[in-house]
Amino acid sequence: MDRRLIAALLCLALISVVGAEPKRPLGLDLYRPSPRDNPVTLEKVKLGRLLFRDRLLSRDGSLSCSDCHRRKQAFTDGRAKAVGVYGREGPRSVPTLVNRAWGQSFFWDGRIRTLEEQVVQPILAKLEMDLTLEEAVERLRGKHRYRKDFQSVFDRAVNAEDLAKALATYVRTIQSGDSPYDRYVLGENDALSESALEGLKLFRGKANCTVCHAGPTLSDEEFHNTGVAWRDGKFLDDGRYAVTKDERDRGKFKTPTLREIARTGPYMHDGSISTLKEVIDFYSDGGRENPNRDPEVRLLKLNGDEKAALSAFLRSLSGELSDGG
Repeated sequence: MDRRLIAALLCLALISVVGAEPKRPLGLDLYRPSPRDNPVTLEKVKLGRLLFRDRLLSRDGSLSCSDCHRRKQAFTDGRAKAVGVYGREGPRSVPTLVNRAWGQSFFWDGRIRTLEEQVVQPILAKLEMDLTLEEAVERLRGKHRYRKDFQSVFDRAVNAEDLAKALATYVRTIQSGDSPYDRYVLGENDALSESALEGLKLFRGKANCTVCHAGPTLSDEEFHNTGVAWRDGKFLDDGRYAVTKDERDRGKFKTPTLREIARTGPYMHDGSISTLKEVIDFYSDGGRENPNRDPEVRLLKLNGDEKAALSAFLRSLSGELSDGG
């Protein structure tokens, strides 16, 4: 039997015994993955959220994780490119953090395999928070609250490993579900407008979106070349190639989730597409031709009504956004 199914059944058994109900929006797996050595606990989540919001973890004290991952923008920042301390601009846009508990790799090029590794990278990055882990730990140890909280949660003094565990645990609670689309799938026939229903048919059919955007997270967690990075006969960003050194991966980027997509623009790894309408136009036109373009990205020739319907469906993927549960 599949391990996830077993875990879900065990969770249901626990619910029946203790009468508790997991805080999981409709449409998401009941089982939320976490490492054996870093289980989700309420106390750890609270500590992680506090760290996530603390500008102490940036070189000049001007930036926290929450400044780049804003809740009201579905944990993105609304900019085309990430902006770090001293106004330093990064090469890529800030990806959303929703439902990353189910992620299989992280960053646009997938160079990191676990959330525990991922959450400290922005602290270390020169173009983001620009702090060493040693400096971060020293700063946290200088605060009575953190000394107390780390001792309470981990039963030891502040250290880099537990900093990562606390942040990763909080990020695992950032989730989105219970959208009109989820309610429709679960039998609420009037949850989607007529236009959104037409868009769903296109999404599953002519537009071929489900080849990459499927499952509870609406992402295949794979890497694809749509031609976004191709300009003037060359790639402006090598994407996945920088990790694998496989020429076939040049220009490939991770499939983003479509949940909360109406709130996470501008779009693509470089923020080069401003609106959902432009995203739909881009795919309708077959992306941008280049030597590595994914064969599933092809000319669709959607008409105006079809584009409007697809847009209506994509907007129906915004639902209940929660964190800390």
